[in-house]
Amino acid sequence: MIYRGSRRVGRWDRARRAGFGEDGSAAVELTLLAPVVILLLLLIVAVGRQIQTRMQVDDAAATAARAASTARSPAQAQAAARAAVTAGLPGGTPSCRAVTVTVDASDFRPGGVVRVTVACTVDLADLTGLRLPASRTLASTSTAVIDRYRGVDATGDTP
Repeated sequence: MIYRGSRRVGRWDRARRAGFGEDGSAAVELTLLAPVVILLLLLIVAVGRQIQTRMQVDDAAATAARAASTARSPAQAQAAARAAVTAGLPGGTPSCRAVTVTVDASDFRPGGVVRVTVACTVDLADLTGLRLPASRTLASTSTAVIDRYRGVDATGDTP
């Protein structure tokens, strides 16, 4: 140990003065932390994409069930539900690659119900490095009551 005045000069002080200080440590830290930060950002994108799609699927199912409940026949209910989903939930995007619409109009009568299930496949394959499945299917079911005092044609013919 070397003493200079009242101050002790240790091994690290001598190394820093000799040019072996902390120069370049920020570059090393950045090199080590960059992959972690990138993976964290990709994870945020994956979670955000799934949350956004979940909200869109829930909304599309509710809109489709309401549209189907205002139809006059089961065939029109199917067409109205599919049109409502197509308008509100476009397919072919990364957040919703494929859309499936299932309409249950088996209880299509005044006071009955119509059920619509909307399923959407979320594409996660473009988020490499996270070891997530390539896609995930999110589904939502919504039920709407057919008005008790309206005329419906359960046979499918328009009145």
